[in-house]
Amino acid sequence: MIRCREIGRADLAAVADLLTRGFEIRSRDYWMEGLRRASMREVPEGFPRFGYMLDYEGTPVGVLLLIYAGRDDGGGTCIRCNVSSWYVEPAFRNYAPMLTKVAQRHEHVTYLNISPAQWTWPTIEAQGFRSYCGGSFFSFPALSRSAKGMRVEVVLPNAQAIDGLSKADVMLLARHAAYGCLSLVCRAADGRVFPFVLQPMRTRRIARLAMQLIYCHDVADYVACAGAIGRFLLRRGRISVALDANGRMKDLVGFYREPRGRRYFKGPQCPRLADLSDTELVIYGP
Repeated sequence: MIRCREIGRADLAAVADLLTRGFEIRSRDYWMEGLRRASMREVPEGFPRFGYMLDYEGTPVGVLLLIYAGRDDGGGTCIRCNVSSWYVEPAFRNYAPMLTKVAQRHEHVTYLNISPAQWTWPTIEAQGFRSYCGGSFFSFPALSRSAKGMRVEVVLPNAQAIDGLSKADVMLLARHAAYGCLSLVCRAADGRVFPFVLQPMRTRRIARLAMQLIYCHDVADYVACAGAIGRFLLRRGRISVALDANGRMKDLVGFYREPRGRRYFKGPQCPRLADLSDTELVIYGP
């Protein structure tokens, strides 16, 4: 009477209804827009596009969204999966383990949980997940010294090539710009080029003032470019950039907060800090 199966395109409206019931702070339009984005993005071959659902006589009564992405790993490709929104109707909670079991069955895949509620941490850890990020550092980059001659450029969704960047980086920047993120390139006077993706935060008190660092090659790149980025953002009314961290960062002005920003992984590769590209934060929204 009840089975676990992949979510198909024909299920999206019903899945959005279910998620709207499960997450009261999110509107149905929020879920439909996220599912629309998920329907258009590239997904590694052999993996589900949307995730899995519990099917009861043709009706979804449980859902676990998954976001698969391929990553270049020194000449090879590794697979990363963001385990996203999970909800099961109360009457069917006994079947919930079916979703997590089928969703995490690939040993070569690195699974991420980047937005766990604090009360779920013991359950997540019991499933074999480990924390790789303990919190968020809220930096005030305009207070950092700006490197002489550094320029900041905005990358548009239709970008095809950018001097100094690989094709993969250009595609990532353009793709995230299309998702509504702010994609930037910082050019140093010595010719080095640094890609960044930022996204407006929707946290209550700082929603209009802060950005989330979604992507950069290395946190050290952000430190080096913080002054130029901060002045660029200041002209747009943003004063802070939050980035993944495991403690206070002595080279930046700001403050560290736990437990906000704790993130988990399970699998062969520990994710690096400041790489939240192609995750729920950009596909579905913060």
